[in-house]
Amino acid sequence: MVADRPVLPASRPGCYLRHREGGFVAHITASEGAFSLVRGLTASVPMAYGADQDTADTAEWVVSELLGNSVRACGDHVPLVIEVYATRRGLQVNVHDPAADLPPHRSTVALDSDNAESGRGLGLLDMLTPGWASAPSPVGKQIRCHVVGSK
Repeated sequence: MVADRPVLPASRPGCYLRHREGGFVAHITASEGAFSLVRGLTASVPMAYGADQDTADTAEWVVSELLGNSVRACGDHVPLVIEVYATRRGLQVNVHDPAADLPPHRSTVALDSDNAESGRGLGLLDMLTPGWASAPSPVGKQIRCHVVGSK
């Protein structure tokens, strides 16, 4: 173990965690418990590498949105890989899912629409992580987002 790394929880069934430079990688089977663990790590681990609270909070929201989108696209208990790590300009968030044939679709729903029950997430993602992209991944596809630091 490297002395300056934050301690990650022990891996357990459906959740394998490992360090990566500046952050962590989580291989999970989608479940509320795994999502809660990954959100918590996203809120805390990057701060050990110099991220500020606002940037970590934004990354936590981004992770939550992308995990929810993956489950909506792929179904319950889907295998996912989540990478969160510090960069010189903020935090990188990558979420891999097996649905290579289901790219994300930007919604035409207005963010301030009172009638919409869903569809705002990718619009908010556009605002918080401009330039996010979908790319092929060994798992299927990955959504890559960069949360710019507020420092």
